[in-house]
Amino acid sequence: MADVDVRGVRREACLVYVADASVGDWVVVHLGMALRQLDETSALETLAVLEELGALDEFGAVDAALADGVPSPPTGVPADERRTPW
Repeated sequence: MADVDVRGVRREACLVYVADASVGDWVVVHLGMALRQLDETSALETLAVLEELGALDEFGAVDAALADGVPSPPTGVPADERRTPW
């Protein structure tokens, strides 16, 4: 296990699939598992595309909900149109 930074939020991730990863490396993390390593250029390009698509906003909503310990519905969205971020 290792501490990883996910857009400024510290999380634990299992490194079993990326045993060669070291401090400062970029990794793809899903459900607490680091799945693969990326070079910095690929990682930054991927983040730029996700930001352009607005997908990083969804990660921010998840981060906020997890930080509070309780998922909260998005504001300004009718109840019948709400979806959980996970």
